[in-house]
Amino acid sequence: MKPIGKSRGFTLLEVLLVLAIVTALAVIGMQGFRSARLRANQTVSSANLRQLAAANLLYVADHQTYCPFGDPSNCIRWHGGRSSASEPFDPSKGLLAEYLGLSRRVGTCPEFTRHLTGSQSWEEGSGGYGYNGTYLGGIPGSTFTPNRPANVNRPERTLMFATTAFAKNAGLQEYASAAPRRSVSPNWKLAGPLQPSVHFRFNGKALIAWCDGHVTAESPAEGSETNFYGGDNQAAHIGWCGPEEENGWWNPRN
Repeated sequence: MKPIGKSRGFTLLEVLLVLAIVTALAVIGMQGFRSARLRANQTVSSANLRQLAAANLLYVADHQTYCPFGDPSNCIRWHGGRSSASEPFDPSKGLLAEYLGLSRRVGTCPEFTRHLTGSQSWEEGSGGYGYNGTYLGGIPGSTFTPNRPANVNRPERTLMFATTAFAKNAGLQEYASAAPRRSVSPNWKLAGPLQPSVHFRFNGKALIAWCDGHVTAESPAEGSETNFYGGDNQAAHIGWCGPEEENGWWNPRN
């Protein structure tokens, strides 16, 4: 009778090779998952921005102006409001609320919630999006007077909403304003620098909703170092986009 031979065990080299293959497959799988998740989140975020642009255009149809960024009481914004300064901020009581469906709230960017690290946001409820309050929700020299579509020379290249965030030393915060590069005097002359708030959270690109309602993904421009709150704009992927001259895409006169 032929003796049964002993089974051969794995060598150390074979074990290491198998571990390397498993690790490589896991990394590839994780990268694929992350890419798929990012694409899905970008689709949702683009839809949210289109809804915001459509809501603002419905506001225009009713009021002949864009939605104001806020009201003179300093208690109500485009994305929410409160009865008084002592009351909590309610994201369902904004100036755009009645145009945002049954929820009366701005949809939240799912990718933004992955980046949010701070707990000092101003008036939460903007969903990770900011409004062009300098030129559309208000006009230079009259903060609470919204602009009119007739004054927008190129709706397809004038920024209405964008993916935004605010870099502070306490972390990344929600921010309801898409700030241009420079502040503007009442006579429409450029003044001092502003802190950038456009957030390039989708593979180095930000999503922009334009005044004609379409949405695009845009790359950052140079010169985003200004920060008055101790944050790191570069590390947070925050900056500006488009041309610099006369505040570029923000300015409806360009």
